Amino acid sequence: MDWLKALILGIVQGASEYLPISSSGHLAIFRSILGVDLPVSQQLQFDVMVHFATVLSTIVILWPMFRKLCAGFFRFDGSPDFVYVCKVLVSCIPVGIVGVFFKKQVEEIFGEGLLVVGICLMCTAILLAFAYFSGFDRHTGKPVPADRGRDISWKDAFIIGCAQAVAVLPGLSRSGSTIATGILLGDKRGQVATFSFIMVILPIVGESLLDLAKMLSPAAEAAETASPIGATAMLAGFASAFLVGCAACKWMIALVKKGKLIWFSLYCLAAGLLCLLWQ
Repeated sequence: MDWLKALILGIVQGASEYLPISSSGHLAIFRSILGVDLPVSQQLQFDVMVHFATVLSTIVILWPMFRKLCAGFFRFDGSPDFVYVCKVLVSCIPVGIVGVFFKKQVEEIFGEGLLVVGICLMCTAILLAFAYFSGFDRHTGKPVPADRGRDISWKDAFIIGCAQAVAVLPGLSRSGSTIATGILLGDKRGQVATFSFIMVILPIVGESLLDLAKMLSPAAEAAETASPIGATAMLAGFASAFLVGCAACKWMIALVKKGKLIWFSLYCLAAGLLCLLWQ
């Protein structure tokens, strides 16, 4: 894969990680459009790398909150910041279980082509539509204010984490699934968006470190995991994913507060249908 294709895929990842349209699904779509044909193991390595770039963009955009949460957590004082981070850790349990016990099965699904992507994109569309219509007051018919609702509870954190675990499927949006789940649970929209972006940091960083360890192992140097992508292409993908991710993160938080999810639902429905016709 040359640097230009990697650059385009990085842009796709940076935008689609935060917009509720499935980054893994769109990476699969654009790989097909660009004619990028990589072994599944190499494909996942590139995906993890650009996902790590968007995690860094999350930390940059939410740095004041991220720093405050880290300081509060390591004080172990039972403060609201300590409790918040503990809820984030609880939300990571389901995706951790999937990563440890079902990684091989997930990798096999990624090799199934656009059929699975199309079906999952339409599932994302349905979930976003439910979340959108639940955001209206039954009596007045007006949108519910972003600050109305409850704070994210321990139970809500775990359920949102389950949504994130299911969203490892290509085409099922992680941000869309977690944000929509939180809204359907009755949590405050502004809180849900921020929680959704914070909770992905630990799983992606963990996956990236494991992948890096594999690439640096003697077996990887001698065998199939030696990347055919090239350093320039990897750097182009990483940089574009990071820069576009910074812009998309700020934009998406504002959109969720305004409740503008229906347009993404329609987009995912159209993209899913196109995938089914393309495959």
